[in-house]
Amino acid sequence: MEMSKAYLLGVMHDSTERKITYRITSKEKSYVEFLANMIHKMGYNAWTYKEGKTRNMYVVEFSKKMIKGFSIKTRDEKIEYIRGYFDAEGSTPRSKISRFYIYFSQKDKGDLEQVKSYIKELGIKCGKTHNPSINVDPDYWRFYISSESYDLFEKIIGSWHPIKSQHYRMKI
Repeated sequence: MEMSKAYLLGVMHDSTERKITYRITSKEKSYVEFLANMIHKMGYNAWTYKEGKTRNMYVVEFSKKMIKGFSIKTRDEKIEYIRGYFDAEGSTPRSKISRFYIYFSQKDKGDLEQVKSYIKELGIKCGKTHNPSINVDPDYWRFYISSESYDLFEKIIGSWHPIKSQHYRMKI
């Protein structure tokens, strides 16, 4: 498994932009370390740290120069981008007794529609993009992967996130 700039671009939907760096945070220390190791393997510097003394939040930070000018062009880059996007903004249920589902969510509806179009290009069926509760958050959008496409999603996209990939494998 070799991370690409496309994967990282997908993950960055859950990042913070600073003056010269990007920061990606996660409660999963192993995931932050995974990202840092992959960035190092691509020949760039990245550093990790725990945010605060009492918070269970870990950070990987790296230079903006790493992805400057990069854009998604090929089918493989779209797949990597979707995988990164899912690892940042997608979800499956954590409970073993819950009905299984896969969804993507994001506040930027246009951005969410872009990743959905890439997914549909791969033959994976998706539900309607919707706002689950306009009263709670009028700017929150999500769509589900159709249950008939779960196997295809796993075969083509999958996940590199240590927790999400584990939840996914428990249900399929």
